[in-house]
Amino acid sequence: MVASQDDTSIETTNDIRLDSDTLLLVRGLKTNFYTYEGVVKALDNVQFELKRGDTLAIVGETGCGKSVTAKSILRLVDSPGRIEEGQILFQDVNEEGENVIIDLLQSTEDEMRKIRGNKIAIVFQDPATYPNPVFRIGDQIAEVIALHQDLSRDVLEMKIARLEDALRTNPDAENVEEITTRIEEYKSQLDSPPPPTDKEKKEAAKKRTVETLKLVRMPSAEQTINQYPHELSGGMRQRALIAMALSCNPRILIADEATTALDVTVQAQVLKLLNVLKTELDASIIIITHDLGVVAETCTRVAVMYAGVVVEYTNTDELFSDPIHPYTSGLLRAIPKITEKVEHLLQITGTVPNLIHPPSGCRFHPRCEFATEICAQQRPPREEIKPAHWIECHHPQGSMKGRKR
Repeated sequence: MVASQDDTSIETTNDIRLDSDTLLLVRGLKTNFYTYEGVVKALDNVQFELKRGDTLAIVGETGCGKSVTAKSILRLVDSPGRIEEGQILFQDVNEEGENVIIDLLQSTEDEMRKIRGNKIAIVFQDPATYPNPVFRIGDQIAEVIALHQDLSRDVLEMKIARLEDALRTNPDAENVEEITTRIEEYKSQLDSPPPPTDKEKKEAAKKRTVETLKLVRMPSAEQTINQYPHELSGGMRQRALIAMALSCNPRILIADEATTALDVTVQAQVLKLLNVLKTELDASIIIITHDLGVVAETCTRVAVMYAGVVVEYTNTDELFSDPIHPYTSGLLRAIPKITEKVEHLLQITGTVPNLIHPPSGCRFHPRCEFATEICAQQRPPREEIKPAHWIECHHPQGSMKGRKR
């Protein structure tokens, strides 16, 4: 990794330059799964980027590689999966306040442990599965905080607050001078606080846990920390998972189908909450979903995946107003409209291919109405067909307005 030399871009060891507002750049990512039936080519040359303050959606049919992409970013691909090649460049800030670039695929496992949950956090799909059922919600969140956060300043601030409360409640106490001296002593240590004891650290982590649960609008946060996952509703469990992910103020939050198991009302609340928290915490979000309604309401940019390939990548308004890849157009046409009455819903013909033996050339060509011979022979290049609008297609559709070609 290489520190930034200026305010506009950061240079990596292989001369790739990133804008200072680019938090994550995924390039040429390939992930395979080695099964008894053959090699499943789950991700093939996946490319996209995440900017500061953006909410990026990764969308596509079930099995297209959305969740594998999320797990690849955090190096959490389970066996028999393996990341074969590519770069996942993450822009971080070091202890000196300098911007640095970290290639997550080149990082050691110890370095990744410091990043997972701390710099990049993930909320998984099923809130009934991921909180450990035998531990209280508060203990699970506090463990994450104690593992990744320096709580020494929190401990000092708690000591100061307790002493100041003592002065307010009993201003005529005999030891007022002693208490005042101790407060001043603690305040003088705030810039370089001493390491706390395990008991003090545990108390500080508990306090921050309550604050984090309040941040995600958890009802009765003080009581919730003592409850087990099965005592919470699905929406409350999901808020607890989001609180756990946000407890260390990550720069990137990945929500992997985080609202799929929730009813529509709670889903809307959670999505609204994520966007509010993104602003409050100055974070960026990756939402993995197959629900284009969620994308339209929540996201600023979209990466459309098909069979392990990002076939279209652009901003949300552009995608819905002028989809260019035939697969994206097919997805949007398949959404029923309340203003139209039709006999049959439109659908994309054919089925998702077997990724052990994916189609040659363009992976979508067997289902594409515009496919020609070149589509079966050659994979289309990744092309910026409009400003900040990337596709992989030999025969792009959509309007011609503003195109480079």
